[in-house]
Amino acid sequence: MTRTTSAVARALERIGRLDPALHAFIEVWPDEALTREREAAARRLPLGGLPFAVKGPSGIRSFAARRLIAAGGSPVGATSVPGPGTHWQTWGLGAHGRTVNPWRADRTPGGSSAGSAVAVATGMAELATGSDGAGSVRIPAAWCGVFGLKTTNGLLPSPDRSGLASAGVLARSAAAAEPYLRHVLGGGGPDAAHALPLPLPLPAVYSEDLGFAEVDPEVAAVVRAAVDRLVAAGTVRLLGRDAALLDPVGAWTAVRGGSPDDPEAVRVRRTNDERLDALLAGGALLLTPVTPNRPHGHEGPGDLYSTALTWAFNLSGHPAASLPAGFTGDGCPVGLQLAAARGADVRLLAAARAVEDALPAAPVPPAAGRAAAGR
Repeated sequence: MTRTTSAVARALERIGRLDPALHAFIEVWPDEALTREREAAARRLPLGGLPFAVKGPSGIRSFAARRLIAAGGSPVGATSVPGPGTHWQTWGLGAHGRTVNPWRADRTPGGSSAGSAVAVATGMAELATGSDGAGSVRIPAAWCGVFGLKTTNGLLPSPDRSGLASAGVLARSAAAAEPYLRHVLGGGGPDAAHALPLPLPLPAVYSEDLGFAEVDPEVAAVVRAAVDRLVAAGTVRLLGRDAALLDPVGAWTAVRGGSPDDPEAVRVRRTNDERLDALLAGGALLLTPVTPNRPHGHEGPGDLYSTALTWAFNLSGHPAASLPAGFTGDGCPVGLQLAAARGADVRLLAAARAVEDALPAAPVPPAAGRAAAGR
């Protein structure tokens, strides 16, 4: 008689096989995870022991983790976040070393939800919690080739007093992220936060640079090719609206520094809010690259702002997601960002599912493929 290996056992096996090289975790909880999986099965909870990871040392105490556990999820461990010694946040430090990108070990996975992105990209967890104050879910999702969602600011509890950071989720796909919205955002009811299909084509505005960013031409070309494919497939209908925002760097810095009433910050936020409301009117999506650059090396981003295209939505509060768009010629993943009206998180997830259905399926990272071959 063949004994079926449980989902948690498979996740733990992959952590044991992969994490010594990837350093995605700071802690792993095998006994607790297996116990929770058995309890979820015995109680017939809806998630049935779904193995998930939590961001950082405090992630297990987050609202999202508590809701997932209550629905029958099994946390397998805490993932890496940036360590001490540097001000830039697009990296992570695991229990035994710096977190590496599963596509290119010489590059960072992004951050600050670094280990969460690596864990889901390589199958060490089926989904992972994150938080996003400037792009900390969307950037690692883009650079690891997975789905990442920043929820509408204020929709879920956040310890960030500035109001910039919002809870989020990372998963292999938008479809795989749906349990998060159903049980964390929707309260766990049978139909709560269910992303129903939307009528196509989806009205959308495309902007390469939001009016101010300097974008790597190859990154821009990958995203534009993905958008063109969506238009050709009848998934998206582009609108003739100009996405010309003001550069939010000064406003974001002022708010993060505790000066939200700084006159220039107030002006930039008000102007961008008005322009975003006009762009997203009528249920339109805003499509952009997630980052202006490809994943940088472990020494840091240099003078580049990897957050240039993401933090505008932390200031405005809009929900935004990253989906895999393709790869640059040197093998680096590129993300397509989707933003929607405030509070339209479920609709955004439904739009993301339609978009990913029209794009090529995201491949498995080389590190995960090697692990599978070695079994």
